[in-house]
Amino acid sequence: MISQFFVLSQRGDNIVFRDYRGEVQKGSAEIFFRKVKFWKEDGQEEAPPVFLLQRIARVIKDYLGILNEDSLRKNFVLVYELLDEVIDFGYVQTTSTEMLKSYVFNEPIVIDAARLQSLGPASIFMQGGKRMPGTAVTKSVVATEPGGRTREEIFVDIIEKISITFSSSGYILTSEIDGTIQMKSYLTGNPEIRVALNDDLGIGKDGRPTYDYRSSSGSGAVILDDCNFHESVHLDSFDTDKTLSLVPPDGEFTVMNYRMTQEFTPPFRINTLIEEAGALKAEVIIKVRAEFSSSITANTIMVLMPLPKYTSRASFELEPGAVGQTMDFKEANKRLEWGLKKIVGGSEHTLRAKLTFSQESHGNITKESGPVSMTFTIPMYNASRLQVKYLQIAKKSGTYNPYRWVRYVTQANSYVARI
Repeated sequence: MISQFFVLSQRGDNIVFRDYRGEVQKGSAEIFFRKVKFWKEDGQEEAPPVFLLQRIARVIKDYLGILNEDSLRKNFVLVYELLDEVIDFGYVQTTSTEMLKSYVFNEPIVIDAARLQSLGPASIFMQGGKRMPGTAVTKSVVATEPGGRTREEIFVDIIEKISITFSSSGYILTSEIDGTIQMKSYLTGNPEIRVALNDDLGIGKDGRPTYDYRSSSGSGAVILDDCNFHESVHLDSFDTDKTLSLVPPDGEFTVMNYRMTQEFTPPFRINTLIEEAGALKAEVIIKVRAEFSSSITANTIMVLMPLPKYTSRASFELEPGAVGQTMDFKEANKRLEWGLKKIVGGSEHTLRAKLTFSQESHGNITKESGPVSMTFTIPMYNASRLQVKYLQIAKKSGTYNPYRWVRYVTQANSYVARI
């Protein structure tokens, strides 16, 4: 049951306001915005559940092509029509883009995506135009293309979020991958799609298959703990050749969710050293090494390290020739922040921080610091080694050859190294 729905800009202003039953006070938008945006600051509770709002945002993005403040303002009539069809008097009716096409008749006003920053997750694929085109995934699934022609293409994205905890000596204590196979289709005529995964894919906790999936490469097999599939996916041939067949619905949707705790190579190694340099001083050395191929580049990396509560100042020193890096000491929460614009595979980066304390330490500085955590995005890389071997489309004719895009990305969920 939903009494009220808001779409917020990056500044937190109301762009779209929909009150279904007139029983919620006007200040709720600001309360909700601050609850979601700043929930991490106190660390006292988990993030509030906003799954429905995420699904509604995805439906709006399917219609508008790109989800940002400009597209919302120019398409507010269409957005209101969508909200009225999705939710009736506070009760959810449907969030299916395919079903909504029968009830929503306003045409979207197309926004030039090339000059605007998207608010959606598609922005992580904006690097490398030849392999990961950004403009194609910001098209509306309902708008008519200029000239009446439609570019036939389909996108399959394998998105993995990694959780790892390293011990102080560098051993992996816990590791987990939460993965998703996303699909977005711009194919006319609803052709059947066949997606083939690894031949040596196994499914079952602790590597013990719950189904009779035999590995062709022994210990090198990809073993998923568990997975689930979209209702449109047919698993008739999955047992024999690991192939998924489906007729994709309109809009972006999740083909498969999976979880993996099998041992995998972590993309980054973190080494941290703290040395006392007198009664009121200490030096911190942080080294980050990329363990993936030099043909791959990680971006938007942030390294965070809590410092002793009596730290009053920090000065920084980078390695010679370092570019695209930022350093900061957040005095309010006594935290060191090191940002790197990009890291090329196989490279190592070092930060030195000289700390000044407001009082003499009577304990162990190392125990009062850390742990070190990282956030990052690595396009065209996945730690699980789950692969799409091929993407097959039922052809209408011998000349029908739509574009197929298979893309990979790995992000940090909880990447922590103890000191």
